[in-house]
Amino acid sequence: MLTCEICGEEMILAEDLQTHLLLSHLENDMHCPLCSLSGVSYDELCFHISSAHPEKPHRELGAAHLTSTSGCSAGPNTSVTESEKLQISHPCSDGVSSDRAGEVTPPSVSSAHTDMVQPKQNSTPESGCSSPGETWSPETRQESVRHCYKHDNGVKSEHSKTKATQLSSPRKEKLFSCPMCSLVCSSCFILQEHVELHLQEQHSVAGSALEASSPAMTSPSASSLSGERRMECPICSVVCRDGFSLQEHVELHLDHGAAGNCAGSPGSDLKLAMQLQREEEQRRRQEEAQQESEEFKKLQRQFGLDGRGGYCRQIEKTMERAVARGLMAPAEFHCKRAEMMESLASGVDDGRTRTQGVIRALYEYYQTECRDCVHVWLSADTDHYCSSVGDKGWGCGYRNFQMLISCLHRIDTYSPLLQEKEVPSIPQVQSMIEEAWKEGLDPQGASHFNQRLQGTRAWIGATEIYTLLTSLGISAHIIDFHQPTGSGSTHPRLFDWVKQYFCQSSRNNRLPPRLIQTSLPPLYLQHQDSIPDPTCVLLCSYAGHSRSIVGLEQKKNGSLCLLVLDPGSKASDIRKLLSGDTISAAVRHIRKLPGSLKHKQYQVVAVHGVLSAEEKQISILNSRTLCAERIP
Repeated sequence: MLTCEICGEEMILAEDLQTHLLLSHLENDMHCPLCSLSGVSYDELCFHISSAHPEKPHRELGAAHLTSTSGCSAGPNTSVTESEKLQISHPCSDGVSSDRAGEVTPPSVSSAHTDMVQPKQNSTPESGCSSPGETWSPETRQESVRHCYKHDNGVKSEHSKTKATQLSSPRKEKLFSCPMCSLVCSSCFILQEHVELHLQEQHSVAGSALEASSPAMTSPSASSLSGERRMECPICSVVCRDGFSLQEHVELHLDHGAAGNCAGSPGSDLKLAMQLQREEEQRRRQEEAQQESEEFKKLQRQFGLDGRGGYCRQIEKTMERAVARGLMAPAEFHCKRAEMMESLASGVDDGRTRTQGVIRALYEYYQTECRDCVHVWLSADTDHYCSSVGDKGWGCGYRNFQMLISCLHRIDTYSPLLQEKEVPSIPQVQSMIEEAWKEGLDPQGASHFNQRLQGTRAWIGATEIYTLLTSLGISAHIIDFHQPTGSGSTHPRLFDWVKQYFCQSSRNNRLPPRLIQTSLPPLYLQHQDSIPDPTCVLLCSYAGHSRSIVGLEQKKNGSLCLLVLDPGSKASDIRKLLSGDTISAAVRHIRKLPGSLKHKQYQVVAVHGVLSAEEKQISILNSRTLCAERIP
C-alpha cells in the first residue's frame, strides 16, 4: 500500500501514485520547453504547443519533455521507466534549453516551482531548486514539494482568467530574484510566498534556539553559537542570538520595571521624592535668580545706571516731547539745543536755575521779624540751585554741591583753591569726580559706579562730595547719624551738632547776639531710609535725597529749627524769599523742626579748613577705607 506524502491518500500501484502526483499536485509544474509558459495543466500545455509551436519536431519535443517532467516529479517509491528518463534537448542549444539570453537551464532537471526558472548560481536544497546531477532525499523532495507548490485559491482563480491568452502565444516573462537566496521567479506572487516561507522558517528556528538556550544564557560560554552574531542585553548582559530575540528580552525588562514602579515599592517612592525635591530646588533657585535680577534692575534705576542717558540726553528728550505735543516749534528746539551744547562745552552752569541773595534776604527778615527766636545763625552768602529738566529726579547731589561751591567762592580761605571762578555744570561735576577717582580717592565708590559718571543719571551722595572736596584740597569730614536718638524716630543729636557747628564762630563772645551771619559754608545733608549694619564703620554711598543747611533757629523754649534749602523746590518758591510781602510764608517752607526729620539715617558733610599737599596724600590713602564719624 503506497501513501501520498503530500495529502496522505493511499494507493495500491506505483503508477496510480505517479498519476495522482501528476494530476493533483504537479499540475502547475507543467511548462513549455520552447518558451516561458508555465503553471498550466497537461491538456493546456498540449494545446499551447500545438497552437503556438505547430512544427512537428517541437510537438515531439514537448511530449518528450512532459514525459521527462512527470518522471522526475514522482515520489521516492515510484519506479521510473527508461522512456521517462529520456534527455530532451533543443535543436539549437545542443542539449541545453535556453529560457533567456545569457542564462541556461539543463533540460534534465525540471523546475521545482510554478513560474520559476533555475537560479543564477548553484543553490542549496533550502532554496527549493537543485543543481544538475544532484540527488534529493525523500524528505528533501517532500519539503521542496510543500515549499514550492502551495498555492492559494485566490491566486489560482486569478491566474485562470489569463490562461486562455497565455496558451495561444509565447510570452516574455519578467523575472524576480529572491533577496534571501539565489532563486529567480517569474511571478511576484510566488516570490512573496517564497520569502514568507523564509521568514517563518527563521522565526521558528530562532524561537526553538531561544527556548533551548534560555537556562544557560547568563554565561557567555553557554551562548556561543557557531558562525552567528551574538547580541548582548544592555541591562543584564544576557547574550541573544538575533535582534528579534534581544528585542523581546529587553521588552520583558521594561515591562517588569514599569510593573515595579506601579506597585508603589519603597525604591520607587524614594526616587519620586528625590525627583520632587530636585524640581523644588530648581524652582526655588530660578525664583531667587529672578528676584535678584529684578532687585538689581531697581538699584540700577535708583542709581541712574540703567543706560537711559545723562543730563544732555534728558533735556533733548524733554524738548522732543514738547515739539511732539506742539508746545515748542522745531526752530526753537534747535536753537535751545545749540545753546545747551555751548554751555556744556564751556563746563559752566548756565545759571537758569540759580537764585541769588537768599541769605541776605533771610538776614533782613530776622532783623525785623520772628521775635520768638532767641538766636539765629546763618551761613555765608549762598546761592540756591534747583533742579532743571535735565536732572529732574536724580540731580539733587550735584545741585547741593553747586550751592556749596557758590559759597566757597565768596570765602577768602577757599577761593584760592578753586581754579574756576564759576560754578560748574552737572556734566562738569561728573567729570571732576571721575578725575578724583583717577587720583586714587575712594576706590570702592569708583568701583560702585564702574569708574564712570558722565553720560549717566547716577546719584551721588556724601562720599562723592567728600571726594570732590578732597581733590580740590579742601578739608572735610563726614558725620553719620546712623540711628534715631529721640522719641518718634527723631534725631535731636543732629540738631545739637548743627548748633555746635554754627556756634564756633561766636565762642569768644560771652553773650552772642540774637542774629549772627557767620563765614561758615553751608552743610551738606543727606538722608537714607534704610539702616546699614551698625557694626560696620566703613562708609558707603547710599541713594537718598540731599539738601543744604544754611542756618539754625533757637526758640525761647530751647527748641531748635534748621533752615534748609532744597534743590527740589521750585525757583519761583525760593524767589518769594526776596520779596518782603511773601517772605514770611516762604520762610515756613524752609524751616525743619525735629519732627520733620524722621528718616532712619542722616549723613552730614562739613568743610573745616584747607589741606596741605602732605595732608591731601594722607587723605587719599585713608579714602581706601573711608570711615565716618558716627553719632551716637
